[in-house]
Amino acid sequence: MSSIKHTLTIPVLGAILTGAIITTPASAQETVEAVKQRGYVSCGASQGTPGFGAPDQNGYWRGLDVDTCRAIAVAIFGDKDKARFVPLTGQQRLTALQTGEVDVLPRTTTWTLQRDANGVNFTVPNYYEYPGVMLRKDLGVTSAKEMKGATVCVQTGSTTEVTVADMSKTHALDLKPVVFDTVSSTRQAFFSGRCDALITDASALASVRATQAKNPDEYVIIPANDKMEALTPAVRHGDDRWFDIVKWSIQALIMAEQLGITQANIDARLESEDPIVRRFLGVEAGNGKALGLDERFAYNIVKQLGNYAEIFDRNVGKDSPLKLERGPNRLYRDGGLMFPLVFN
Repeated sequence: MSSIKHTLTIPVLGAILTGAIITTPASAQETVEAVKQRGYVSCGASQGTPGFGAPDQNGYWRGLDVDTCRAIAVAIFGDKDKARFVPLTGQQRLTALQTGEVDVLPRTTTWTLQRDANGVNFTVPNYYEYPGVMLRKDLGVTSAKEMKGATVCVQTGSTTEVTVADMSKTHALDLKPVVFDTVSSTRQAFFSGRCDALITDASALASVRATQAKNPDEYVIIPANDKMEALTPAVRHGDDRWFDIVKWSIQALIMAEQLGITQANIDARLESEDPIVRRFLGVEAGNGKALGLDERFAYNIVKQLGNYAEIFDRNVGKDSPLKLERGPNRLYRDGGLMFPLVFN
């Protein structure tokens, strides 16, 4: 499905300007029905972070967050292309979700207490990350503690505003944030020399360095602190059925890797005698009915998109330009934080 342009509605724009929390009838128990009637899942997306969410040269959206949303489309429609993507700034994204502008927000959004308590339900982390800082290598900075007096390009509406303030206070750095409204303006300002540093998720910095820097080797990425963050697709409060569908669509990707089920072998695994595999693939009924979905919703997801490892590798991992290590995004059995829940 090629990208399409959306214009924010007046209520959404008003909420963005006032900072208000808005709830609408879209937050009631009706999201699945609205999605089915519309014919596609509306997904909040970044304004262009290759590897996580960006249209390719043909306008087709690709990325780890994009594939997360496509998994939901497969669960409901059996078709990964029944998803459309709405580019949102950091400031717009939560309001757009709360007002019903989008159905789900798989857009590099950190799970935090205040967001969770104000109209948003976080589902299952699809990427674990730490906040990073990118600087020119010739500055000789190897630790955030060495950034005294630095100017830092920051996008408004993101957790990085708090991170910069905390860094400055904790280490007496007297950091000077330079705040911008959009992702593109923040990055452009950094590369034009407006700021000494650019702060955001370390993986996003790796994407920016690989795709936007004239000479990527001139830049270094260091941790902003020692904190780990869970980037987590979110839905609105008030619709438990939609919350469950989104949650278990993402879980299907993780469980498939746990069970060793891939796009290549999934049809052969339909013949498995393992009751766990049979329930997961819908050979034995029950899971689909519980969610109001096709019994083979998990089979369909993996058949069309692959398991979590396959999605990771092609978008941000070893088969991508970013070449990011799995790190904490490995399965728990492999020393990571990805933990599949039980499908029965």
